[in-house]
Amino acid sequence: MRKLLFFCRVAFLCNVCFLLAWLIQYLPVSPHGHIASTIVVLGTGLAVILNIAVNFFVVISLLQKKMDWSVFPRWLIIVNFLFLLLQIIILLFN
Repeated sequence: MRKLLFFCRVAFLCNVCFLLAWLIQYLPVSPHGHIASTIVVLGTGLAVILNIAVNFFVVISLLQKKMDWSVFPRWLIIVNFLFLLLQIIILLFN
């Protein structure tokens, strides 16, 4: 369960990078954008895949009643799921 908690936290950070990468499309970026390129790679390349995997394993753990809610912050699971819905909407309709 500790590994799943770690990946939930990493997925949250990647989801924040996904939002920033989506906003970078509409904002000017400096020509020396090392930070911007890192955000784009984490946001577009890793966030969707990691978020799908994390939410899948969270749902499986919930269905098998293996998840201990005292270890997992509920807000983190809910926010990751909401980010997954947002990612699906943005990727399908953009």
